[in-house]
Amino acid sequence: MKRSTPSLLLAAAAALLTALLATPLAALAQTAPNDAQIAGIVVAANSVDIDAGKLAQKTSSNADVKAFAKQMVTDHTGVNKQATALVKKLKVKPEDSELADTLKKGGADNIAKLKALKGKEFDRAYIDQEVTYHETVIGALDKTLIPNAQNAELKETLVKTLPAFVAHLEHAKKLQASMK
Repeated sequence: MKRSTPSLLLAAAAALLTALLATPLAALAQTAPNDAQIAGIVVAANSVDIDAGKLAQKTSSNADVKAFAKQMVTDHTGVNKQATALVKKLKVKPEDSELADTLKKGGADNIAKLKALKGKEFDRAYIDQEVTYHETVIGALDKTLIPNAQNAELKETLVKTLPAFVAHLEHAKKLQASMK
């Protein structure tokens, strides 16, 4: 499956998923992130999905799940590199926010939950989380991150990477359906 080049969108999406799972959407709308906070969210989100993907690569015995997890690690690692370059270019220092902190905690909680599982139970939990994550991230990008990005290049990057999130979601849903 051909995917768009990863970007800040992938990172922001990962971070937003965890936060959205723990925070009502209305609350997020009241605390819309600025560009520096979006950069911080991107860093947190990438780390969350990289960690989950690495765990899935080690733990899963399902070749399709392992391949998907490898792709998530590859894409989000690429996003980290792009995010670092863009942040330097824009002279924006990533800023901590409640959302980034929530994402980090949610990511740690997800890893703890997944570490307790084995076999098909692990695979289903990991893929279910990835489906929920990507659905949530796509919504957050459309409703929170893209509308609140003030820098035109940051906004453009988020918009251009949306198709990669959609492709990841479609892939995760196919895996999810095959596990039922």
